[in-house]
Amino acid sequence: MALEKGIAEQVAAFIAAGRPSSRQQSIDDRRVGYIASTVLAGETESRVHIQTIEREGITFRIYSPLHGSAILPTIIYYHGGCFVSGGFATHDKQLRQLAFYGECRVIAVQYRLAPEYTFPAAHDDALKGADLIWQHAELFGVDKYRITLAGDSAGGHLALVTALRLKETGEWQPAQLILIYPMLDATAYFESYTRNGLDYIITRDTLLSGYEMYLPGIDRHHPEASPLWRDDFNGLAPVHIITAEFDPLCDEGEALYQRMTEQGVACTCQRYLGVIHGFFQLGGISEAAREVIRNVALKAGR
Repeated sequence: MALEKGIAEQVAAFIAAGRPSSRQQSIDDRRVGYIASTVLAGETESRVHIQTIEREGITFRIYSPLHGSAILPTIIYYHGGCFVSGGFATHDKQLRQLAFYGECRVIAVQYRLAPEYTFPAAHDDALKGADLIWQHAELFGVDKYRITLAGDSAGGHLALVTALRLKETGEWQPAQLILIYPMLDATAYFESYTRNGLDYIITRDTLLSGYEMYLPGIDRHHPEASPLWRDDFNGLAPVHIITAEFDPLCDEGEALYQRMTEQGVACTCQRYLGVIHGFFQLGGISEAAREVIRNVALKAGR
C-alpha cells in the first residue's frame, strides 16, 4: 500500500533533505528535534486532568478523564525515543487522548535515558515505576485488576521486559500488554531493517544508534537487550502488538506474535498500512494514527 498522503509528504521532505542521519546529531539536538516533531501530533485534548508526582525517585504524569471515578482501569505507559530521548513532552497529546477516549487513567513513567544512563537503568526504572503504582494503587486511583502495560518503540520493549520480570517475581501481573511497534531485536536480524531502513525518517541508523548508546559493552543477544529471542513468554498476560508497514521494526513485531503464539500466549497482532515507525505520534496528519489511538484506548479502558 502507498504511504498515507500526510506521511508521504514528510518522507519526501526527509529524502529531499538528504536523509539526515541521527548519528550526526548531538544528543541535545536529537532530543530537541523529537519535541519539535510534536507539531504533527494534532489537537490537544483538554477534557482531562493532569497531575505530575514524584515517588521514590520516579516521576509520574497521571492523565485522568474529567469527572472519572476515583478508581479506574489504568494504562501504565512507557514512551518511545530509542532509549535516548522522549518523555512527557513528546507524548502528551497521545496520552491525553488515551485517557479521554478510554475513560481510563493513564500513568506515564519517566525513565532514565542514555547515554547519561546505560543498561539496565531504563529497565529498572520501568519495573520500579510499575511496582510503585501497584503498591500504591489507591493513591494513584488504579484498579489493580485492570492494568495495561503499554508503550511505543523503546517503550514497548520496556513494557514487555517489565512484564517478564514481574512474571519471574510472581508478585503481580498486568491484565494485558499493548506493544506499539516495539524495539525487540538489537541484532537487526530481520529484512525490514533493509527494506524500510533508509527512507522513512526513523531509519535503521536512528534505531541502532539508540541501542549503541544504551547497551555499550552488552551482548546484543542478551535476553533483556533482544527480548524477541526469549523462550519464556508462556504465562504472560494477553498481548496485542501493533506494527507499521514501512517500519524497520515491522518484521520483528510480527515475529514476536509468532513466537508468543507458539509459546502459548494469547496474542494478537495488527499491521497498519501506509504508515511508518512513529505514526502513533502523527495524529495531525495520519488517519491511521487517529484510529490506533482510539483502538488502544478502547482495549485498555471502559
